Amino acid sequence: MAKRLFDILFSAVVLLVLTPLLLAVAVWVRLDSPGPALFRQVRVGRGGREFRILKFRTMHVDAPARGPQITAGRDPRITRAGHVLRRYKIDEFPQFINVLVGDMSVVGPRPEVPRYVAMYPTATRELVLSVRPGITDLASIEYRDESELLGRSADPERTYVDQVMPAKLAYCERYVRERSFVGDIGIIGRSFAASFVSR
Repeated sequence: MAKRLFDILFSAVVLLVLTPLLLAVAVWVRLDSPGPALFRQVRVGRGGREFRILKFRTMHVDAPARGPQITAGRDPRITRAGHVLRRYKIDEFPQFINVLVGDMSVVGPRPEVPRYVAMYPTATRELVLSVRPGITDLASIEYRDESELLGRSADPERTYVDQVMPAKLAYCERYVRERSFVGDIGIIGRSFAASFVSR
């Protein structure tokens, strides 16, 4: 209950304070390339329930038909605005709306698409999906340059499935087992530093 209350208050304050920025980004995305400002994608949430995650659109509208669900390196499907939004994780900001409606938490295991969740080991899937997914987590911090890592692979999707995903899941399992309010605050602080201070 305390975590949910924190999620609601934190998200409401962020959305209120950042409204001018969010509106400006939405206009930028629309002007930069044809298509909507927001991108919606089905992800798997707590208990295996699917929901539509919100992001600022960072790829051309025909991107799903032109390649895999993961992005690697300087993916040509990414728009000019998209490169900037991804670099500073600004594309994730609309997910505070997902937090407000109860689909997500501020901190928690990042939600995956159904295709990759189906590959999780059974015990791992049950543990990771026992909590609300989050906007940020330990794996997001440690793998904040995941796209560049995959860009160096001859087979990015295979590298993701065989190497990156298992490593990220280990962080997710650790978070679920050790989660605490103090720990969440620390992750929020580290996420901010990784996205803005160290760039």
